[in-house]
Amino acid sequence: MNIHEYQAKSILAQYGVPVPRGEVAFTVEEAEVAAKSLGGSVVIKAQIHAGGRGKGGGVKVAANLAEASGLARKILGMRLVTHQTGPEGRVVQRLLVEETLPIERELYLGVVLDRSLGKLVLMASAAGGMEIEQVAAATPELILKETIDPSLGLAAYQARNLAFGMGLPAAAVNGAVAAMTALVKACLAVDASLAEINPFILTTAGHPYALDAKINFDDNAMFRHKALLDLRDLNEEDPFEVEASKFGLNYIKLDGTVGCMVNGAGLAMATMDIIKYAGGSPANFLDVGGGASEEQIKNAFRILLSDKAVRAVLINIFGGILRCDVLAAGVVAAARDLAIKVPIVVRMEGTNVELGRQILRDSGFDFTVADGMKDAAEKVVRLAK
Repeated sequence: MNIHEYQAKSILAQYGVPVPRGEVAFTVEEAEVAAKSLGGSVVIKAQIHAGGRGKGGGVKVAANLAEASGLARKILGMRLVTHQTGPEGRVVQRLLVEETLPIERELYLGVVLDRSLGKLVLMASAAGGMEIEQVAAATPELILKETIDPSLGLAAYQARNLAFGMGLPAAAVNGAVAAMTALVKACLAVDASLAEINPFILTTAGHPYALDAKINFDDNAMFRHKALLDLRDLNEEDPFEVEASKFGLNYIKLDGTVGCMVNGAGLAMATMDIIKYAGGSPANFLDVGGGASEEQIKNAFRILLSDKAVRAVLINIFGGILRCDVLAAGVVAAARDLAIKVPIVVRMEGTNVELGRQILRDSGFDFTVADGMKDAAEKVVRLAK
């Protein structure tokens, strides 16, 4: 689950990370009130779940109340296009009105999961304000790392290593160490999969602040943080993915024409690969899980077919916990209710496979039954074309 910048800053502030004073605004009038309370000279920041907002025109500095009002009116409701939104962009529905700060240096801090180590890592760089991927590609020597022990958190000496490694002046080290320690504490406390501050700044007086913030949560841990679910902004999520989440389905929209319904993430990835190998392009990642019910199968099918880009469907199921007859019954029920107009290729193996195939044959629908994944991919790609 992703959240907005102002929400991330609120969480970080609770754990001691210094953040600028700011207020969220949903209307121009609210933005004007916020700007007045902050002294008139403010930054107006579009709140969408995407980076590159400044380059897209979604972050502007106002010198006074009149400018703040004009910028709020311009940005609120605009369709903001960045390198992360795609050409369709995102409509700005809320703003962060924030005090301006005298910036001396821009740095980078980020807590990420290093899967090779199985631990969180705090990354720091003197090249703040830039995409960390660009820094890694052009000047990897500028990225410093400290591994975080999950039982101990970030040790003070590790934070000092990063502070001195970034070349911070001695007078600013203690403040930076406190901010880094607080960032890691927040990340561990909320089970974040990513906690990033870019830029992490030093003011001309040497004080550190999180000028921007991004937090992504581990969905598998959200049962421990139910209050955080209130931070979810459904307007920022793909409607297909939102609908799928209501039924416990793992769905990600892609840009191809072959709809995929698979049980198991590994098999789903392999299915998308073999579709590409056969010359096609998957329209989605859809993992119905190992124990899906007939009702879940029906809803998965409905969501998949709601995508107008889908020209053919590949159902690839290995019947273990999810029996093939249950899958087949769900597919047939969906076909009856949804007036399916696209060709469907089914490849199934495992528990009750013959019964599942018999249900498909007796359904009266023109399903194409495939013999193996290669055959299924070739057939569905041909039908999609």
